[in-house]
Amino acid sequence: MELLDNASFGFFVIFIATLFIFGELMVRAKGIFAVLGVVIMAMYFSYHLTAGASLWIVVLYLIGLMLIIFDGKVTTDGTIALFGILLMILGLALPAPGIVYGALVAMALIIAAPTSYLFTKVFPPRNMWSKMTLKDKLTSDLGYNSMNESYKDLIGKTGVTKTPFRPTGTIDVDGKLYSATSDNQWLEPNQKIRVISADGTRIVVVPES
Repeated sequence: MELLDNASFGFFVIFIATLFIFGELMVRAKGIFAVLGVVIMAMYFSYHLTAGASLWIVVLYLIGLMLIIFDGKVTTDGTIALFGILLMILGLALPAPGIVYGALVAMALIIAAPTSYLFTKVFPPRNMWSKMTLKDKLTSDLGYNSMNESYKDLIGKTGVTKTPFRPTGTIDVDGKLYSATSDNQWLEPNQKIRVISADGTRIVVVPES
């Protein structure tokens, strides 16, 4: 396939092959992406490798891929995956017929690997690299409580300031004390207020007319 003598076509082949191979790691594609990626990648290797150099270069590439899979399933923080990507780049660039060709196929892998994440927008994602991407919602039913849920019940209620507001201070609502802000208004102690919003841990009050 003489088209593989062209560096631009080599870039395209490696980009598509890497996109499918990494796509298989990112989503549950039932092996279809893996088959497509391996077939296209095998076409590249079979054309450029000689009989004497084929084995160890392919092994270098496969070791890099195995390290990425190991990282995604075990360490899940990307450290080992970076070394694996380096080995894959070497496996692709070494059999290239020239420096420019080698640089282009290396660039194809570097670009295609993160691009494969787009498959997760269409297909069911795999649970890999969980330390790098926080996928769980931080809700109270999962044990997270970055926002005091009772604050939402304060909206519309009236109370009284216990300290001066410059513009933050303490309010008393229904006999309980809360930290609040008057949204750049200065208030005096024992002044009647009304809660107008509660966003996160921020309670906003205004003077009660």
